[in-house]
Amino acid sequence: MAKEFPLETIKVDPVETKYRKITGELTNAETIARIKELRDVEARSMRGQLPIVWDKAEGVNVYDAYGNKWLDFSSGVLITNAGHGRKKIVDAIIEQASKPLLTTYCFANNPRIDLAKKLIDIAPEGLDKVFLLSTGSESTECALKMMRTYGRKINDNKNVIVSFLDSFHGRTTGSQQMGGMAGGKAWIKNQDPDIVHVPFPDGFRNEDVSFDLFEKTLADLGVNPDDVAGVISETYQGVGPNFMPKEYAKRLRSWCDEHKALLCYDEVQAGFGRCGTMWGFEVYDVTPDLFCMGKGFSSSLPISGVIGRAEIMDLYGPNEMTSTHSANPVCCAAALANIEIIEEENLVANAQEVGVVLAEKLDEIQKEFSDVIGFAPAVGMVGGLLMIKKGTKDPDYDLAWEIIYNCYKKGLLLFAPVGVGGGCVKIAPPLCMDKEAMLEACQVLRDAVAEAVAK
Repeated sequence: MAKEFPLETIKVDPVETKYRKITGELTNAETIARIKELRDVEARSMRGQLPIVWDKAEGVNVYDAYGNKWLDFSSGVLITNAGHGRKKIVDAIIEQASKPLLTTYCFANNPRIDLAKKLIDIAPEGLDKVFLLSTGSESTECALKMMRTYGRKINDNKNVIVSFLDSFHGRTTGSQQMGGMAGGKAWIKNQDPDIVHVPFPDGFRNEDVSFDLFEKTLADLGVNPDDVAGVISETYQGVGPNFMPKEYAKRLRSWCDEHKALLCYDEVQAGFGRCGTMWGFEVYDVTPDLFCMGKGFSSSLPISGVIGRAEIMDLYGPNEMTSTHSANPVCCAAALANIEIIEEENLVANAQEVGVVLAEKLDEIQKEFSDVIGFAPAVGMVGGLLMIKKGTKDPDYDLAWEIIYNCYKKGLLLFAPVGVGGGCVKIAPPLCMDKEAMLEACQVLRDAVAEAVAK
């Protein structure tokens, strides 16, 4: 079980730079009291993050109410692609809420119309229908439903869904079964036998990155390729981030075409510029049949969705596939403003350019501490340090935890360790972060690693 960060007042070295400010005392008495009030009434599972009560967040910074300012390497949890508290998004929310028009169920509203049109405009050619939802898990559940429905129109046995080991697709029943981490779905007694998993070609824990392993694994599992309704993959696995080789992705696209299986990318973490491309799967030079969206969709309010080919998205008739909060007008207004900021400020290009700095610095840190950092992948504005126990590839959760806590004390904010065994220090800054801020953040991260290793 993950451990909590200490709920105690600590003295730290004061910090004050353009991007960070730490007063010298963290988790003061008022913060402790408020967090304890929350813990009295909230599920224990919500206690895993650093002991901060966020007061406001702007651009690349998060503030508490006591004079501390953190440079953000979390984007919440890959949410605030455009940056925190962007005025254009705030104004769009206020304008829509002030009409007032807060919800319309499946009745049309103008922000929904404008957003749907915009999404299809920026989606790859041929992916021409969208279904809007609220959460990432809803979007992957929808993709599961669409893949199976499409498959069974071809052949009633065409029901198999292929996913990847170590993947994460959400926390609902279907999404967790598609996920490839056993611990996350241990609560499900009767797991779906037609959801199968193959190794992900990450090049680290799975060194065999050939597509032959995909086909061999299905054969070993007794899966007839023509019974596969769909293959779903995170564009990059959140546990790394782990990207598949481009050639592997192209072979997978061809395999799905050959066997009339749908290819779905889960873009919940990867979309809206995160990878230095508008859609993460564009780094592979392939186009899926459908893909899932979430997190960075609005840089603020809950909204998600699925985009796909019309023949897939129109499988269900009127009122047969709906969602209570689908296309909420306030959320749609925020999402449209978010996309406009990403386009107007060239944040996709910035993510690519500043992402090169991130990749270079993570590579330097990995080489300096190679005995405890096994892998340091980065593409665009997402990266990670996979902490390992010396002489192995076994994840070192305690070391990852210590690094994140050290960063907190120095004014750099990350969320709690993630990934296989909790060994990943995940890095996901807002896409508006500039090179100067990135260099400062990476130096703080390097110093935090050095202190944790020396402890």
